[in-house]
Amino acid sequence: MEWVERMNGAIRYIESHITEEISYAEAAKAACCSSYHFQRMFSFITDVSLAEYIRRRRLTLAAFDLQHSAGVKVVDLALRYGYDSPEAFTRAFVQMHGTTPTAARKAGTVLKAYPPMSFQLSIKGAAEMNYRIEEVAPFSVVGLSEQVSTEEAFRIIPGLWADARDRGVFGTLWDIRREEHPIGGILGVCANGEFGTNESFEYWLAIASDCTELPEGMNKIDLPQATWAVFDAPGPPDGIQDIWKRLYTEWVPVSGYELAYLPTIENYLPIEQNKNELWVPVVKK
Repeated sequence: MEWVERMNGAIRYIESHITEEISYAEAAKAACCSSYHFQRMFSFITDVSLAEYIRRRRLTLAAFDLQHSAGVKVVDLALRYGYDSPEAFTRAFVQMHGTTPTAARKAGTVLKAYPPMSFQLSIKGAAEMNYRIEEVAPFSVVGLSEQVSTEEAFRIIPGLWADARDRGVFGTLWDIRREEHPIGGILGVCANGEFGTNESFEYWLAIASDCTELPEGMNKIDLPQATWAVFDAPGPPDGIQDIWKRLYTEWVPVSGYELAYLPTIENYLPIEQNKNELWVPVVKK
């Protein structure tokens, strides 16, 4: 299947550049999605972050080098596999293998090996996913933004929401909301990861708004007309995380849509609706 081949193409790119600086954007290009989506998709599918996978593969190959190349120096391995110093390399090596690079040369030393990943499609007859396709005209969102580490997002973002609640940010956002807009709740917008760096994306606490005088400290994103796949997440807000995982593992591979290079939106609705929504920009294949 096309989706499987694309993901395996991203792995081939990583493996062919394993001793070089790996561009997440190039890996994502092989998978035909944004860097942000690729990193999240990889983590949800494999249960390991992209950065951790690359670290494991490099340290696996370093162990092979130590066992098969008697004259190889630790300082050379450190440089080959992207570490700033032999000390940093040794710490990472011990953390993964439980032994030092020097000890790894000896016969009988137990080491760990992580082979290259390979993707294949597994069809699951799991619970239904309620979604709809929406065409939405250009609109703006207004709010507060924070640069967030992709790897630390699940830890950092709840703290941003708690801080915003304590400071009364949500009341300010609700006062400037654009009424009757289809994306009508308090929004968590994952932005600029589609063009961003390897390590981070911009996370916004925002609302759909057409206000011209922005509240102090807030900024605006203008979004173009786009097609959105909208997924219901029944129950409390943490249900959105399950929808993210099912989006990547169940819906994207078979949907006939590709993920567009635009921000994604978590739409947190008033509590009486007993659901929230994930809005994902898509294009037809």
